[in-house]
Amino acid sequence: MSDILEYKCPCCGGAISFNADAQKLKCPYCDSEFDVQAFLKQDERLNKQQPDTFQWDENTGREWSDDERDKISVFVCKSCAGEIVGDENTAATACPYCGNPVVMSGRLSGVLKPDFVIPFKLDKNAAKQTLKNYVGKKKFAPRSFKTENRLEEVKGLYVPFWLFDTDSDAAVSFGATKVTHWSDSNYEYTKTDYYDVYREGSMRFEHIPVDGSSKMADDLMESIEPFDFKEAVDFQTAYLAGYLADKYDVTMENSVDRANARVKSSSEQVLAATIKASYTSVTKKSSTVRTQNGKAKYVLYPVWLLNTTYKDKQYTFAMNGQTGKFVGDLPVDKGKLALLFTGLTAALSTISFLVGMLLDLI
Repeated sequence: MSDILEYKCPCCGGAISFNADAQKLKCPYCDSEFDVQAFLKQDERLNKQQPDTFQWDENTGREWSDDERDKISVFVCKSCAGEIVGDENTAATACPYCGNPVVMSGRLSGVLKPDFVIPFKLDKNAAKQTLKNYVGKKKFAPRSFKTENRLEEVKGLYVPFWLFDTDSDAAVSFGATKVTHWSDSNYEYTKTDYYDVYREGSMRFEHIPVDGSSKMADDLMESIEPFDFKEAVDFQTAYLAGYLADKYDVTMENSVDRANARVKSSSEQVLAATIKASYTSVTKKSSTVRTQNGKAKYVLYPVWLLNTTYKDKQYTFAMNGQTGKFVGDLPVDKGKLALLFTGLTAALSTISFLVGMLLDLI
């Protein structure tokens, strides 16, 4: 028994058939036309498309030596249960996350040793001054916040990151349009041409960061990126002197999904950038990403955490200890905000009144 082949219109999804007059495949619903050979080539390519494949080397990280373990102390927060580590001389009295007291619980165990560390380049005084400058530039911050808030804790903290390196082979199908406008003495015309565009390529990704601490907000860490890995050095416990280091509690295996998502998104963006200049619009239709030679490194990045209190509410700020990039939430002066909206409303009312007068005169 013979099978009936049916092809779907890429534009509207309707069944298309060969039009003898046009010598093309034509959709009876949206009138789109397609060159036969180009359509069959695209259809064949889609049928051969394979699922995403991500490969990573799971043999990551090094063990601490007995001598190194003896020089590391572990602190546990009584409030949020966060675990942080410091050298044998670190005096930790408060949790860098929630500000509550921490207590020493013992020696380090069951955690991999970092491969690299980016040492702090900016000190505590720089963090305090940056906070002052940051607050001073915010127009809607309450004036009293600058004088009444009390900076309770400034902690230098090494935050754990997994850095992923991989080679990527990506293939992406796009839907694209070209829009043309013209006019004559009677009408204005708009013509939209639709295209199927295919791109594939190989690329290399290095140092894709994934925060290894569940206690550190991902959006906060992403906001103070990037860190310059060129200044990373082989890890030595001496770099912890005077600072704290967060223990990773998100393993490399549990961080892979986030790394895969960043690889896939970046691969699609790289290929899309090769065609955007030629079309009015570009939309991804489907993609396949396959990685190989994937490896991960365990790295500590330097971060200053600053906790301050205003009207019995705690506000936390973070500063990149290498570059000085600073982020954080501030209270908003509702009075200043109300004045802004009042001024905008008055301005819009004046503009509307003037426009009305002009229309009356026409």
